[in-house]
Amino acid sequence: MSKNVEISVVSPVYRAEVILPELVSRLENSLNSIGVSYEIILVDDRSPDNSWAVLKELVKEHPSLNIYRLSRNFGQHNAISAGLSLAKGKWVVVMDCDLQDRPEEISRLYLKAKEGYEMILARRVNRQDKWLKRISSKLFFSTFGYFTNTIQDPLVGNFGIYHIIVIEAILSMGDEVRYFPTLTQWVGFHRGYLDVQHDARTQGESTYNWRSLFHLAFNTILAFSDKPLKLTVKLGFWISMFSLGVGVYYLTLYFLGEIDVLGFASLITSISFFSGIIILILGIIGLYIGRVFDKVKNRPNFIISESVNQRDD
Repeated sequence: MSKNVEISVVSPVYRAEVILPELVSRLENSLNSIGVSYEIILVDDRSPDNSWAVLKELVKEHPSLNIYRLSRNFGQHNAISAGLSLAKGKWVVVMDCDLQDRPEEISRLYLKAKEGYEMILARRVNRQDKWLKRISSKLFFSTFGYFTNTIQDPLVGNFGIYHIIVIEAILSMGDEVRYFPTLTQWVGFHRGYLDVQHDARTQGESTYNWRSLFHLAFNTILAFSDKPLKLTVKLGFWISMFSLGVGVYYLTLYFLGEIDVLGFASLITSISFFSGIIILILGIIGLYIGRVFDKVKNRPNFIISESVNQRDD
């Protein structure tokens, strides 16, 4: 199964026990319609439900299915990286497991990629998400784009098809934070876009909420951009200019004899304000130093504890 694979499908699995049979069935139907060799790689991100038990039953009935379980919950994008490291196909499809990314679109992505592209990103023109999810997603991408000086499209997620040279380039990156859309943007290559249908979620709820999106954005910004450090330099400069102006103003009043007693309250307020700014700047610097500390430990981004597959190797 691992030899001469044309298409590998990689999907992280989390809280998906109910929809996994439909996912595998629709994936096989879609890939069979293309008429090329393929494999399906599902990575269980240590889901707390019965997803792994369901996967072990499915692998008995589907020779194209290869399943892996991580030793703990490493997060969606680390699970994607785990799947990418195992993919053998010339082309690799990355998609979520919740069936909002429609398996039936894979054939269109593949045909579009064969026109001479090295990656085709699916653009979800009519996102079938709840209004809160859409708002939080737009806020996330706008904030992330500002701090990383990149153009972020909220209609584009993980879903797409990527040539193996793109995947190899992504895997060669040693970034601690493995946010897949940003990794694909950084490596470059010839990319195209394809408008696809986006289905509504039929089972369960999204595991991304305001808190998790903020955590993801915060960590990704620190990993991919030094703009927060540059902003602290600008902040320090303008505060210094403001302080200089205030100092000149009060010095002028003093020589004009208009100040008899210097204000105690204003002194305490200014000390507290500038102390807070200093602590803020030191905190941001400390966060970046912490990222360097995490990186030099050189820990793996994922650990596979179990696997069941039909491969020949």
